[in-house]
Amino acid sequence: MQIIKYPARSEWPQLLQRPVFAQDEIEPRVQVILDAVKTQGDEALRTFAKKFDGIDLTSLEISQDVIAQAAHQLDSNLKEAIGKAYQNIRKFHESQKQPVEKIETTPGVTCWRKSVGIEKVGIYIPGGSAPLFSTVLMLAVPAALAGCEEIILCTPSDHPAILYTASLTGVTRIFRVGGAQAIAAMAYGTETIPKVYKIFGPGNQYVTNAKLLVAKEGVAIDMPAGPSEVAVWADESAVPAFIAADLLSQAEHGADSQVVLVTTSEQVVSEVMDALQEQLKQLPRQELAEKAIENSKVFLVEKEQDALDIINAYAPEHLILSISNAENIAEKIRNAGSVFIGNYTPESCGDYASGTNHTLPTNGYAKAYSGVSLDSFVKKITFQQITLDGLRELGPTVEAMAEAETLIAHKNAVSIRINTLNS
Repeated sequence: MQIIKYPARSEWPQLLQRPVFAQDEIEPRVQVILDAVKTQGDEALRTFAKKFDGIDLTSLEISQDVIAQAAHQLDSNLKEAIGKAYQNIRKFHESQKQPVEKIETTPGVTCWRKSVGIEKVGIYIPGGSAPLFSTVLMLAVPAALAGCEEIILCTPSDHPAILYTASLTGVTRIFRVGGAQAIAAMAYGTETIPKVYKIFGPGNQYVTNAKLLVAKEGVAIDMPAGPSEVAVWADESAVPAFIAADLLSQAEHGADSQVVLVTTSEQVVSEVMDALQEQLKQLPRQELAEKAIENSKVFLVEKEQDALDIINAYAPEHLILSISNAENIAEKIRNAGSVFIGNYTPESCGDYASGTNHTLPTNGYAKAYSGVSLDSFVKKITFQQITLDGLRELGPTVEAMAEAETLIAHKNAVSIRINTLNS
C-alpha cells in the first residue's frame, strides 16, 4: 500500500481517485453485446455463453428439479447459516415498511402516499471466482417484501448455494446467463427471459458498463456500483490484526478493489502493515488481494478533523471506525454507504448476516446515493382527494397561480367546477 504522509488538502482530489480502467475500450465492446442480444435474443445468449463461459446451453432456464436438488447438495451447517442470515436481513428490511398516512393539508384537501412494489425486477449475481449467494439474500429478500410480482435472477453459475438461496427468498425464475449479455437480456427481453423494469446487482466492469448503458434507454438500475472498497479509520485503540483482516476482506474481492487506511498514528501504520503482510500469505486468493493492495493507500494525517474530512471526501462504500470515540464520530459521517462502529464490528458481518444490505454505492457515489433498501423495490405513488368545500377553499389559490403563469386551461379546470357549484 502506498503510504501518504500529511497530504495537503489541495492534493486530496488527486490522491482519492479510484483505480481507473480503460472505459473507452470497454464501452464499445459492451455495446456490441447489447446490440446482439437486442436483435438476436436467445441465440446471442448461447453464443456468448460459449465464447465467454465455455459452456453449451441447451436451456437458458434452470429447471425447478435442479433447483430443488440444490438443497440436498449443501452442508447442513451452511443451510443453517443461510437461514440465520435470511431471518436477520428480512427483519431489518421489514422494519422499513411505512404505514400509509393521510394528511389534510387544507380543510377538505387530503393527500397521502403509498408504496407499490415494482412488478418486474431482475437480479444479477456474478459467478466468476466466488459464488455470491449472499447477494441473492440482499436483493431477493427486500424484493419479496416489497411485493414485486416477478423476481428473475441471472447468473453464470449453477452453484447449489445460489440456487438454494434463490428458492428460499422467493425468486420466481433463474437463468444461467452471465456478464453484460445478462443485463441486456433483462433490459430488452428475449424469447426466454422476460424484460424487467429495474435491474439490481453487482458485477465487473463489463456488467457495470452494461447497466449504465441500458439506463440511458429507460431501464432503471439500482445504482452505478463498481468495484468493492473499504476505508478504515484507526487510532491507538484499534487492534492491528483486526484492521489488516478488514482491509484484506475487501482486497480479496478482486484486483480492481481498493482499500484505504486513515490514521493519525505512525505506530498504527507500521503495525497494520506488518499484520497485513503476515495475513496476506495465508489467503487462498492472495494474488487477487495483492493486486488490490497495489491500488490502495494509507493516509497519515495530523489531527482527527483531517481524518473526518478526508473520509467524507472519499465517500467510501464501507467505512469501519476503529477509534476510541467511534460512536460520536459516526454521527459526523456524511458520505458513506454503510458504517461499522467499533473494534468488534467487522465489515464481513454486514456483507453476510447482520441484517443491513451489502449492495452499496461505490466510486464516491455515496455522496448522493443510498445503498439498496426496501425502498429500492417500490414506487411511491401520491394520492389526493378533495371535497366540495375543499375545492372552494383551495380553488382561488390555484386560479391565481395558474393565471399568473398564463396557463388558463389549468385555471379553467378549477373555475368551471367552482362556477358549477355556485350555480
